[in-house]
Amino acid sequence: MLNVGNAAPVFVLPDADMESVDLAGFRGRYNVVLFFYPRDDAPVCTQEATDFSDHEDEFARHDCLVFGISRDDCLKHAEFRDKHGISVRLLADE
Repeated sequence: MLNVGNAAPVFVLPDADMESVDLAGFRGRYNVVLFFYPRDDAPVCTQEATDFSDHEDEFARHDCLVFGISRDDCLKHAEFRDKHGISVRLLADE
């Protein structure tokens, strides 16, 4: 299990638009913030994703990219993103 501050293992996952996101491509260029949530459209998960989206500019000022990860598939992520105006990238780890 990872602890806060540990480097994440390298992975490649599809986002809501079915484009691959390769974590290795960001190493040394950006700070990456990963948040994990159980499922799209759950009230707390929705609040978490919209809060990260609302503060995305602040993260960008610190060279941070934010990604949300859940077990939901890409199509469900796209619906969730569009329904709630979520701007951070959502990755599918089915």
